[in-house]
Amino acid sequence: MLEPSVKATILAVDDEEDILELVKVNLNREGYRVLCAASGEVALRLTREEHPDLVLLDLMLPGVDGLEVCRSLKSDPVTSRIPIIMLTARSEDADVVVGLELGADDYVTKPFSPRVLVARVKSLLRRRKGSELHTEEIIIGVMTISPERFEVRLENKPLDLTSTEFRILELLARHPGRVFSRDQIVDSARGENYPVTDRSVDVHVVSLRRKLGKYGGMIDTVRGAGYRLRDSFGEED
Repeated sequence: MLEPSVKATILAVDDEEDILELVKVNLNREGYRVLCAASGEVALRLTREEHPDLVLLDLMLPGVDGLEVCRSLKSDPVTSRIPIIMLTARSEDADVVVGLELGADDYVTKPFSPRVLVARVKSLLRRRKGSELHTEEIIIGVMTISPERFEVRLENKPLDLTSTEFRILELLARHPGRVFSRDQIVDSARGENYPVTDRSVDVHVVSLRRKLGKYGGMIDTVRGAGYRLRDSFGEED
């Protein structure tokens, strides 16, 4: 049983010992319990045994790499809702895009500031806790969103969404017809001061549309402004 002072459990995954120590020291200082793993195999085992509140996941790991760990965790109903922040030393957009497509919630590029990392962790955990306060169901046409169960049903069939996809869809559905800029979407889904990029938001929207199937067209792109969900959610035009 955790002591009352412990805020949450964080799993840090990196094959560099100095990075793990840096992360552990700074998060311990903020009151978090930190578990460490130096490989993808250990990360998967600890996640399923300990069910941490958040995973900090390096992409460059020996054996099972970070993207495969992300894919495995997000495809497992038991661990799919655990937020993941990717740690990457790579500069290519492709790495971030693939991680986001797999369901990662955020990313930090190495070398990183410990203060920035702690702020990202706090923001993501705070947003996750805050989303639990909105428990009323949202019903728009053939779609029902249940924040309490973290579930979306379309024509009474459940949709398999990542946590970020769910939050974006919930934001749009709470205000049908309203246009949200990419900055507003990121602030809502990941917290303020996240370094927004058009690409990261667009990746999630493309994935959402694909999962909505014939109803994907209900998410409109408003050129130069952002995205909105049509206020009459029905058959695709």
